[in-house]
Amino acid sequence: MVTWVYAAVLAFSTSTATPAPVALAEPEMPRPEQVMAVPPELRAQLQQKVIGAGGSSMQRLQRLVDFMFQESDLGMQYATDATLTVGQAYRTRKANCLTFTLLTVALAREAGLRAYAQEIEDALAWREEGGIVYRSDHVNTGIAIGQRRFTMDVARDSVLVRHPPKTISDQRLLALYYNNRAAELMAGASPAAAVPYMMMSLQLDAGYANSWSNAGVLQLRLGDLRGAERDYLKALALDPVNTGALFNLVTLYQNQGDEARSAVFKRRLEKVQLKDPYYQFLQALDDEKQGDFAEAVKHYKQAIHLYDSEPLFYFGLARAYQQLGDQRRARHALGHAHRLSQASTDEPYQAGRVSQRQ
Repeated sequence: MVTWVYAAVLAFSTSTATPAPVALAEPEMPRPEQVMAVPPELRAQLQQKVIGAGGSSMQRLQRLVDFMFQESDLGMQYATDATLTVGQAYRTRKANCLTFTLLTVALAREAGLRAYAQEIEDALAWREEGGIVYRSDHVNTGIAIGQRRFTMDVARDSVLVRHPPKTISDQRLLALYYNNRAAELMAGASPAAAVPYMMMSLQLDAGYANSWSNAGVLQLRLGDLRGAERDYLKALALDPVNTGALFNLVTLYQNQGDEARSAVFKRRLEKVQLKDPYYQFLQALDDEKQGDFAEAVKHYKQAIHLYDSEPLFYFGLARAYQQLGDQRRARHALGHAHRLSQASTDEPYQAGRVSQRQ
């Protein structure tokens, strides 16, 4: 059984490799207006490589994409833990999905394009590190050119999604930046350094349940059990089915020996997990890791029952059937997986490129 402690942040991919830390000197927390500020030298390069050539909005958008990813220009690289300001991303050439969104929105606007952040709430990106399982939402960039809508997403191939993204405000995007930085600092040697970031996140967007759940994790790391409980309950007041807050409350009450209250929230958590295809998928992966392929089949089938359009669910089911020696069912599941994978190449939300939304 996986040890679940959720910090619902917005940066992490499904890669099992642990990236090298991004070393930055950050003597003080950046102010909100500094997070998306474009450094003068970056603005000059953007003018030369993207804006100065003129042309249509579509041509500028394509030049912007080339400018961001070509090695001869910015050559941006994905790094899971790189929650950075635009200026820091420019200096290090590293970014996670949140930082890529900050950078893309800022540069696209400088180039005269209408750009905005988008959030995909019902998504799955996860990793485990230091005893914490991070299950996250996902953000990317939307760009409007006339009546056409485009999505730029650098990590789509490492995130499972069921629904298209929704536009969010700059204020929510900035709140997510501070939430992410708080989570990164919280996992480090000095959780106290995360406090001002978490406070700023809540100040910018006090209605984001995941930030309150993360604030509870931070309170727990700082030894404030009552503060942790208060913040978890606040998260649930905003979102009664918030998985992170429910799990963290169950764990908190268990550790305090309060079995009655733990049982109440555990029943609520189980109801949510039973209807969550991504939870079932993660359970199936854990079953496989433990060598319990019969249980893996049950969880993969439940995930498929809840959401039958994700090829990874069928690939996993085929793998589990093969381990059980059921080649017929393995071939059947594998066929489904390949058909869904082929169909997904036509979806409007593709990784690593700009794609048009219908």
